[in-house]
Amino acid sequence: MADEAQNIEDDLGQELADAGITDEALQEVTGEAPAPVETLSDDENGARNLDLILDIPLRVTVELGRTKMVVSELLNLGQGSVVELSKLAGEPMEVLVNDKLVARGEAVVVNEKFGVRLTDIISPTERVEQLK
Repeated sequence: MADEAQNIEDDLGQELADAGITDEALQEVTGEAPAPVETLSDDENGARNLDLILDIPLRVTVELGRTKMVVSELLNLGQGSVVELSKLAGEPMEVLVNDKLVARGEAVVVNEKFGVRLTDIISPTERVEQLK
């Protein structure tokens, strides 16, 4: 029974980590500080620990909007076709990391390349609310 409880706790911890939820955000929501796992006493250990995750690949998606269409409509699209999206022109685009909303922004063009200017970063508290 204790092993099962530990597995559930480990799974929950992994889901929170995947969602980018920090210990500070959890403390803000629950009012309880999480038990410290390991205390880093110097900057070198902290930098080394950060180096361990710097090369982890993340999927970053910028979403202009969504639509649904049947295959026949899709096949009829050509150059100059207009596809109606679920968002209005001028609404902020959503920036997702591993399918989790982390920011909103607006499209910009710099040196003939498209980019996104971040206008709103989602707070850890808001990310916790998204899990509900």
